Amino acid sequence: MFAPTPLEWIFAMTCFSMYIFCIFTVCLVTFQKGRWVLGILGIFFPFLWLIGAVLPAKEGSRYAVSEGIRRSEEMRRYTS
Repeated sequence: MFAPTPLEWIFAMTCFSMYIFCIFTVCLVTFQKGRWVLGILGIFFPFLWLIGAVLPAKEGSRYAVSEGIRRSEEMRRYTS
């Protein structure tokens, strides 16, 4: 029977922690930007989440709408 060493446990827990961190950060940004296919495929290939988070938001997505509101508020604050 295979018994993992302490170093293997540390490596496995580090990778698992990074995966959970990515789910709550990069994955959510990918979905908010309207990149549903990359978000779902990223569950199996997490580097796709990074691609989806870097790509520009689709028009009408939650991220694009909130950025538009934020920019208009900022512009109104600077011009008044």
